[in-house]
Amino acid sequence: MRLGGRLSGAIEVLSDIETRRRPVADALKDWGLSRRFAGSGDRAAVGNIVYDALRKKLSHAWLMDDASPEALAYAVMLRQWGYDTVGLAREFDGDKFAPAPLSDDCLAAYSTRLLDDAPDFVRGDIPEWVVEHFQSNFGEDWLKEAQALAERPTLDLRANTLKASRDKVVRALEQAQAGPSAIARFGVRIAAGEGPSRLPNVTAELSFQKGWFEVQDEGSQIVADLILAREGEQILDYCAGGGGKTLSLSAAMGNRGQVHAFDADRKRLAPIIERLRRAGARNVQVHEHEKAMTSILGKCDRVLVDAPCTGTGTWRRRPDTKWRLTPKNLEERLSQQRDALAKASAYVRSGGVLCYVTCSILPEENQRQVEDFLKAYPNFALVSALDGWNSLYGAAARRPHSADGLSVTLTPASTDTDGFYFAMMRRNA
Repeated sequence: MRLGGRLSGAIEVLSDIETRRRPVADALKDWGLSRRFAGSGDRAAVGNIVYDALRKKLSHAWLMDDASPEALAYAVMLRQWGYDTVGLAREFDGDKFAPAPLSDDCLAAYSTRLLDDAPDFVRGDIPEWVVEHFQSNFGEDWLKEAQALAERPTLDLRANTLKASRDKVVRALEQAQAGPSAIARFGVRIAAGEGPSRLPNVTAELSFQKGWFEVQDEGSQIVADLILAREGEQILDYCAGGGGKTLSLSAAMGNRGQVHAFDADRKRLAPIIERLRRAGARNVQVHEHEKAMTSILGKCDRVLVDAPCTGTGTWRRRPDTKWRLTPKNLEERLSQQRDALAKASAYVRSGGVLCYVTCSILPEENQRQVEDFLKAYPNFALVSALDGWNSLYGAAARRPHSADGLSVTLTPASTDTDGFYFAMMRRNA
C-alpha cells in the first residue's frame, strides 16, 4: 500500500472508533482482518497514524478547526510525520486509494492558527475536566506533564535475571537497536521510532521464548524495585493481574522465599501460569480465592497493592481511554482502591510494609488515597520511598515528582516512563 491507502485506512479506523465507541485495538484488529492484502508494514503504519491522531486529538482538531477523522489523520501527516501539502499531493498522485484532499477551510485554519492561542486543555491534549487534577498534582508544570503524555512511548523490556543478564538481552536484541534503560537496573529500551516505522515483535524472538526478558514499562519495573524485596521474605501481590510485578519480585528474590499472587478478578490471572513457567519463577504461589490465603494473614513482610485505577499514567500507550474517562469512572476506582487497601493491609505483619501502586497521576487516586487510609488505620505510617530511590539509583538519576517528599510519582516528563505512583507504609502494631 502507498501512503494514500494507509491514510485512508487510518481514517476508516478512526471513524469506526468514533461511531461505535470501541477500543482502538479492536478497531485496528478488525480493519486488518478485513484487509487481507495489507502487509505487516501497512498495518503498522495505519496503527501509527491512528494512535498519533488520538494522542493529540484536541490540538489536531483545534488547528484544523475540524474534529473529523479526515482532519485528524491529515493533521498527523502535517504536524508529526513531516509532510506539507505539496509533498502529500505528490505522494497521492495516481493513487486511487488516497483519501479526498483536505478541505479549503481546514487548510486555511491550519495555515493561520497558532497552538499558543488555544485553551490550555487543548494544548495539553487532555479532557478539560481533568485539568484541575493535573494542576493540583503538578502545579505550574501541569501542562508540560500533560503534553509529555501525548508523545509516542518507547518499547521497554525487563531482563529476567533468573535466566539472563541485561547485557545478554541487549546483545540478543542488537538488530532491534536495544540498549540499557536509563534508570531501571535491569531495563532494556527500544526507541519509539517515527512516522510509519514499526516496533519489532520481540515476543517472537527465541530469547523471549527462553525466558530471558519480559515486556514491561520501565516505570513498572521501577515501582517493583522500590518494594525492596529480599531473599527469603513472604510477599503478597494482592492485585497481581497478569503477573508483571510478581515476576519482577520473584527475580529480585532469586527464587528464594515466597511470592503469593492473587487477584479478585480470576480472569486477569490467566496469563500468569505460562509467564511463570517461561521465566523459571519457582517461588510463586497463585491463589484463585482469598479464602486460600488465611494462613498468611498478618504474616507477610511486604504486601503490594497494584490497585485498579483510571490508567491516566498510560495514556501514551492507550490514548483512546483518555477520551472515555469520566468523573464517574474516577469515583468507581476510588472505591475499589479503598477496598483493596483495607483488605490487603490485613496480611501485613507487624513491622512489615504495605506498598501502594497505581498507574495513575491523579492525586485523588494517589497521595490523597494514602492520606485517607492512614487516617483510618493509624497503626500504619508513611515511610520514604525516596530513600529507596536513592539507594537503588543514586543521586545522579532522573528524579521523580514527589508532592509530599515521601511517596513518588513517575511520569513521562520527569522520568521518561509511564506514569506511576508509589507509596510505602509500615505497620507499627
